[in-house]
Amino acid sequence: MFKLPKLPYSFNALAPRISAETLQFHYSKHHAAYVNKLNEILRDKKSKDQPKSLLEIIRKENNGTLFNQAAQSWNHEFYWNCLTPNGGGKPYGLVQTLIERDYQDFDTFKNQFTSAASTHFGSGWVWLCFNKESGKLEIQQTHDAQHPIKLNSNLVPILTCDIWEHAYYIDYRNARPKYIQAWWDTLNWNFANLCLEKKSVD
Repeated sequence: MFKLPKLPYSFNALAPRISAETLQFHYSKHHAAYVNKLNEILRDKKSKDQPKSLLEIIRKENNGTLFNQAAQSWNHEFYWNCLTPNGGGKPYGLVQTLIERDYQDFDTFKNQFTSAASTHFGSGWVWLCFNKESGKLEIQQTHDAQHPIKLNSNLVPILTCDIWEHAYYIDYRNARPKYIQAWWDTLNWNFANLCLEKKSVD
């Protein structure tokens, strides 16, 4: 059975950009519901060969209830790590080097990522990924619970922005662009660098 991972900071740590109320609902209600539903499905299946990881399910399953619960559980855990108190600002380290190489400069990258997040129709995620085949960074959009490795097995997520309404509706109502700016202001560049160093999905 899978467990809800501990939130890496307190509920009020990202305020005022992302409020404690938003984190309480997003983490304790939405994320927890995905984990609980996933465990419920796995109990009902009563299979002797139970999956050992969320990624095992994501890689094996196509769109469906089991895939959705596993992917949303993984996506949210990754998303929490993309945010940090006193985060934001400009990138540094390896992620800065690759952004400036592949997008000319940070402002160009930020504008392209913001455009992808603000214009994405409906619910989903926007990702910064490293393509192991090309060696370059890519901005990817996924709908609903979809995961980048289902688009291309060579993609390694580096950062993600959750653009489901439950990520921002309490704080910003329907003003997604304001939430996206809050996301930039709480971004964890250290986590991005760690993901780049590993160059693997786990």
